[in-house]
Amino acid sequence: MTLPRALRAPRFRQRGMSLISLILLGVVLVFGALLVMKVVPTVTEFVAIKRAVVKARNEGTDPPSIRAAFERASAIDDFSSVTGKDLQIVRRTSGEYAVSFAYEKRIPLVGPAYLVLDYRGEALPAAGAAR
Repeated sequence: MTLPRALRAPRFRQRGMSLISLILLGVVLVFGALLVMKVVPTVTEFVAIKRAVVKARNEGTDPPSIRAAFERASAIDDFSSVTGKDLQIVRRTSGEYAVSFAYEKRIPLVGPAYLVLDYRGEALPAAGAAR
């Protein structure tokens, strides 16, 4: 006795994931989650540094006072990737100061492999603003 045609479905009609593809997908998802968990703290640190640079530029009237304001903000937000000495402070033609910074973060992945993130930011004077 042979089975009805509906019960003899050919293999190409079967759908779903094999066990191997499920394991591979799980490995990729775990690796991606670990990568995100390592990158998010560096991004939040960059945002805090950017906020401190903008605040220091708005508070300071000359390079030493801008650096001192940045150091106070870095002590409050508790970051050490950028210090007041690392800030590049340039006087614009309007008399205002532009403050910029750049640094890199290395995140170890596996063995000798690293993820290198290059962060840069600046706080420019407001357009048309004069002190």
